Amino acid sequence: MRRSKTKRTTKETDIKIALDLDGSGKYSIETSVPFLDHMLSLMAKHGLFDLDIKAKGDIEIDDHHTVEDVGIALGKSFRQAIGDMKGISRYGQASVPMDEALVSVSLDISGRPYLVYKVEFPKKSRLKGFDPDLIEDFMHGFVSNAGITLHVNSAYGRNTHHIIEASFKALGRALRQAVTLDPRVKGVPSTKGRL
Repeated sequence: MRRSKTKRTTKETDIKIALDLDGSGKYSIETSVPFLDHMLSLMAKHGLFDLDIKAKGDIEIDDHHTVEDVGIALGKSFRQAIGDMKGISRYGQASVPMDEALVSVSLDISGRPYLVYKVEFPKKSRLKGFDPDLIEDFMHGFVSNAGITLHVNSAYGRNTHHIIEASFKALGRALRQAVTLDPRVKGVPSTKGRL
């Protein structure tokens, strides 16, 4: 069973995550940051992951700690659920349009965390109190703890919400592709014999 349960508690946040890589896209997400909840719901739905997240953080100060720590905890959950990486497809890629925005995500479950994040938001970027720059912090926390090389590239877009939404949908679809078990893959998909 490719499932995991992760708990991360600091003086700033308290996070619990349950993840099933072979789910159907069911989710229950409560981080106290509504925009993040929406994005993670999209990722779960398009990745076909069953995902349950309960997070409390010091949002009276700022959303930063909660957003980043959820990324860290979710990365740990993915790494644990993937397990020994035997039989996985390893690579995933998706380009997702969201109205006028287009974002491409490419990733490698390599054991080598690396983030390339080429996303620019319009100058008049507005998201009801959410700082769009926190998405990069989320992604960094996620890849660092999942052991994933991730490239997120926004080709264009006028609406900040659409750009971020396309990013999370593409991330879900690329992850789904990469964690899929391929019966033709014997062992770990690497000529080195390990990832």
